Amino acid sequence: MNRSVKKNISLPDKVEALLKKGVRMTNPFSVEIGKEVNLDKIASSVTIYGVVRIYGEETLISSDVKLGYESPVTLINCQLGAAVELRGGYFDKSVFLAKASLGSNAHVRAGCLLEEQSGGNHTVGLKQTILFPFVTLGSLINFCDCLMAGGTSRKNHSEVGSSYIHFNYTPNQDKATPSLIGDVPCGVMLRESPIFLGGQGGIVGPLKIAYGTVIPAGVICRKDCKDEGMLWSAPAAPEKNKEFTVGVYGDISRKINSNIVYVANLLALRQWYSYVRKEFFIQEKYGHDLYLGACNVLTEAVAERIRQMNMFAQIIENYAATGSKKMMFDLSDSARTTQKLFLKNWPSMEEYLVGNNEDKISVKVKESFVKVMQSQSAKGLNYLEAIRTLAPAQVQVGKEWLGNIVEDITIECQKKFRAKRQQGK
Repeated sequence: MNRSVKKNISLPDKVEALLKKGVRMTNPFSVEIGKEVNLDKIASSVTIYGVVRIYGEETLISSDVKLGYESPVTLINCQLGAAVELRGGYFDKSVFLAKASLGSNAHVRAGCLLEEQSGGNHTVGLKQTILFPFVTLGSLINFCDCLMAGGTSRKNHSEVGSSYIHFNYTPNQDKATPSLIGDVPCGVMLRESPIFLGGQGGIVGPLKIAYGTVIPAGVICRKDCKDEGMLWSAPAAPEKNKEFTVGVYGDISRKINSNIVYVANLLALRQWYSYVRKEFFIQEKYGHDLYLGACNVLTEAVAERIRQMNMFAQIIENYAATGSKKMMFDLSDSARTTQKLFLKNWPSMEEYLVGNNEDKISVKVKESFVKVMQSQSAKGLNYLEAIRTLAPAQVQVGKEWLGNIVEDITIECQKKFRAKRQQGK
């Protein structure tokens, strides 16, 4: 005997509420909205394709955002600016500013900030990554723990070729390896030559790469590219293999200095958001939440680098205590001295880096530049327009302010790093 069973199928309350609000969904029954999500922070002009899961009380989705056009999306506590497109993948605790975009199968973990019109194609993996406006990543890329700037527009932008890797994990199991591709003081002004990292290649962090650098396809770069506008060629392979001993770092000076400079740039960028970008965020409907999200990412970025440096110090200390005599013998006197100085002085370096000292640097120069940007904002210009229309002299003032932050923070930390033990102590 056949029996017909009738079921009352209804949409979840939050999905139905978004539909009534005006959000477009191609398949509402495939959309899941966490009970903690604040629907007031989802604009009515959002479009959701297919399978999309949205979680987190801090989630913000601004006007004209498109989610899931190419594949399913999971979105957790992210803040999305206007016209952002996340075509598929997993996105957690990160910020995407106006018209940022990523293709399908993206995997964006916590601590990422993609500024205006930046993004990438399919299968891009990011974590603790900051991309300045227009920076473009190809496909099949792993690009964690780095900051990249350069370029002036969507037609003249820094580029990372497909199948590229930022190597951020060492055989000694540390991640004190952030790479600065461009910088903050010049990068925020959107006037620098683009950087090109050719496909099927990689950079081994921590590295500093200057504007205008071209690294050809298929090349693994292991050294800083400090001179602007240079074509970098791969060095010849080592003549012979050599023994690898776990825990032997050798001279760590370059690694320490690279991390200090990276954190100094993050502190400068946080100042930029606090005193410059805030003026432009507050003009937007959801700007306050976007601003808070970006500031949280930058604060967490600093904290992450400090955590990794603490782990790095712990690894060195552990191997110094348990390592063999051969390990100690293999180190030069200079390397041993450097490691001892770092272990002794890192606590004071850390205290300085988290002490908001950047707020006290070049105050008058900062105030002068902030007035200029407030004037730009008062004209009704958006952020990109305001930066592009600055006069050369005004640009120089901004660079001086941020450059002084990076320089002063770096010098002060280097002094603490090299501080000798006082007599009698």
